[in-house]
Amino acid sequence: MRTPRLDELPPEAGPWLEVDVERQCLTLWRGREALETHAVSTAAAGPGQREGSGGTPLGWHYVRAVIGGDQPLGSVFRGRRPTGEIFSPALAEAHPGRDWILSRIFWLCGLERGINRGGVVDSQRRYIYLHGTPGSEPMGRPASHGCIRARDATLERLVAFAEPGTPVWLHD
Repeated sequence: MRTPRLDELPPEAGPWLEVDVERQCLTLWRGREALETHAVSTAAAGPGQREGSGGTPLGWHYVRAVIGGDQPLGSVFRGRRPTGEIFSPALAEAHPGRDWILSRIFWLCGLERGINRGGVVDSQRRYIYLHGTPGSEPMGRPASHGCIRARDATLERLVAFAEPGTPVWLHD
């Protein structure tokens, strides 16, 4: 799928998200207008389409589901379900090495067959999310296991704009 230029988008186009892996930022757009930009953290392994790569997949995706809107910020998720825990330094100490998925989950589904959809490159089957992370985790540099990590404030802002079906473009 060819990446459209901004001047090709209709001015009345709805919200969409851009994740720039090189710059480690997420921009919320409405049509051609950039509304805001937030620091994120993508894969420590860099971009990667294949299952098991640990990389952040590139290309066009959409938000398949938004999970956790009824949970308090800091809620801990495992398997896309709240555990009933709220993240704290004590909980982190009790579970060292755990990859924390907190607050909200925007589950991504690839739109480009053979690139991020189907077979060994399927973003949805790889469980690629935009999700919350502890405040102690760095933003603005790659550190995740493939997902896009963001601060709670960013996720809360996105919940107001990025409902299921929202396009997401990940690029380097």
